[in-house]
Amino acid sequence: MSGSTTVNGIWPQTPAAFDATYQPDQLIAGVYPRVTENVTLAGAQGVLMRGTVLGVVTATGKYVVSTSAATDGSQTPIAVLADTYDTTAGDVAGAGCYFSGEFNQNAVTMGTGWTAATLAAALRPANIYLKNAVTAADPT
Repeated sequence: MSGSTTVNGIWPQTPAAFDATYQPDQLIAGVYPRVTENVTLAGAQGVLMRGTVLGVVTATGKYVVSTSAATDGSQTPIAVLADTYDTTAGDVAGAGCYFSGEFNQNAVTMGTGWTAATLAAALRPANIYLKNAVTAADPT
């Protein structure tokens, strides 16, 4: 989509023809139903990549990168970011998240203090399952 910009990670909804190259990121790792919902990402976190594991700050209701040592509620991981968003300039409303599904543990972005094993156990009650999927990435 040459010459276009994204708004919070979403292409503008204008009729047009464009050429895009599909680049699979291998985030989705199974057929377990994925439930999505839009949330508000707290600002000043920089660029959050698709696949980042999020928790919610209890006091504000805003989503941040989940770290295991947090004490504000975000230590409980409950969502996986569905797209890439830039929070540098402030809060981002309407960010898409997965609230259930099977995801490749090698493709998710984990916050400080998490390992694949500890994060998998913490996400299980939320019906988010991390799998050690075989990658099809180019080995070079």
